[in-house]
Amino acid sequence: MTVRRTLRQAEPVAHSRILAIGGERGARVVPNDEIVGPIDSSDEWIRQRTGIVTRRRATDDVDALDLAEAAARTALDRAGLTGADIDVVILSTITYFHQTPAGAAILAERLGATPAAAYDVSAACAGYAYGIGQADALVRSGTARHVLVIGAEKMSDVVDPTDRSISFLLGDGAGAAVVGPSDTPGIGPTVWGSDGSKAQSIRQTHSLAELARDPSLGMPTLRQDGPSVFRWASFQMAPVAAKAMAEAGVEPDDVQVFVPHQANVRIIDQLATQLGLPESVVVARDIVDTGNTSAASIPLATERLLAEGRASSGDIALQIGFGAGLVYAAQVVVLP
Repeated sequence: MTVRRTLRQAEPVAHSRILAIGGERGARVVPNDEIVGPIDSSDEWIRQRTGIVTRRRATDDVDALDLAEAAARTALDRAGLTGADIDVVILSTITYFHQTPAGAAILAERLGATPAAAYDVSAACAGYAYGIGQADALVRSGTARHVLVIGAEKMSDVVDPTDRSISFLLGDGAGAAVVGPSDTPGIGPTVWGSDGSKAQSIRQTHSLAELARDPSLGMPTLRQDGPSVFRWASFQMAPVAAKAMAEAGVEPDDVQVFVPHQANVRIIDQLATQLGLPESVVVARDIVDTGNTSAASIPLATERLLAEGRASSGDIALQIGFGAGLVYAAQVVVLP
């Protein structure tokens, strides 16, 4: 007689939340005056178009994994945990230049998190929000108890100093969050998606395979179609953020902190206006002196608001990332 067994599944938990956040910025402060010559521009032009006064960039001996490790150690310390307490490491980055092994696995080893599951996410400026959505699902399903999510970028490695489309925006840094179980809801549903029809709006100049065939091409660098990206981010991302609020059951008046991807101050202000956020909402503008750090920008901006006392533990925050792909993700979270 054949005995059919019912499979066991992990025991789910009701809720998850962000337990702690850590950050690490590049050590060098790079003012506009240092980069305007090769792009035939000016400090005034950059400030008016982007809001950026300085950006932070790492020294040559520091890479994306080094930034990620520093941010992760701070987050773990603030959560009262060690690497051994982490079940999954998710590294969101586009500037770790090894196809394999995953940077997350190396990072897990550095942090003492082995044998945690570890994998990289390539979702550009939406990468951190993608990672938070995955961490929320992993914790609530019972698959993991503690998940470490890191957005880490050394964007200066993909800068062409003569490029006027995106190079002057970019900075280096990493932000990390520890996600774990909670007695109350701390992470709302993730609203995410992509539009590959606009993939050329933000792109590499060429692939690594093309570089191997023709070394004269040099290292791939980034380019963007600024006007189309500005229109897409300014007007198509507001409905995504609004849906994230609706899915979480909150109204604009309930939001205390708004942390959009730090792409451009004009985009940030446009989104806040379209969403109807009250003037009392604290809006992150870390881009002014950190620059656009892609996957690191949301956690870095969040950590800064907490460190400066402009945001507090328990505040309701709306966060949204968007970028190359084109990809996007948003969720409402309770700050650690």
